[in-house]
Amino acid sequence: MSSQSDRSDIQWQEILTPEEFHVLRQAGTERPFTGEYWDTTTEGVYACRACGSELFTSSTKFDAGCGWPSFFAPLAEERVRYISDQSMGMKRVEVRCASCDSHLGHVFEGEGFGTPTDLRYCINSLSLRLRGFEG
Repeated sequence: MSSQSDRSDIQWQEILTPEEFHVLRQAGTERPFTGEYWDTTTEGVYACRACGSELFTSSTKFDAGCGWPSFFAPLAEERVRYISDQSMGMKRVEVRCASCDSHLGHVFEGEGFGTPTDLRYCINSLSLRLRGFEG
């Protein structure tokens, strides 16, 4: 069986909604302040909506005021991968799921947030699925 990153666009379209496909597979971006998780404070683990790989935890989520879910670190560094992105006329760092190569969002550094890493992982809600903690 092929790995998830080897799926064709047609195979991804069969399992993702058109909006999810646009963000996850075509590196689209949802509008700010519209996503399911931009302001949630529910405790849990945020997994890749395409493949289920656990990527971020609620303990690293913070309110950056940007309209997208923001985290200061991934669950583990090997869960994500980084790609230089010079589209939109600026230099950015794209964040992708290491398991299925789906687009998650971007990471920004040095914005002055009082977080332990001084990083802001600006992630699309459509790229994530929140699994709440039991208890």
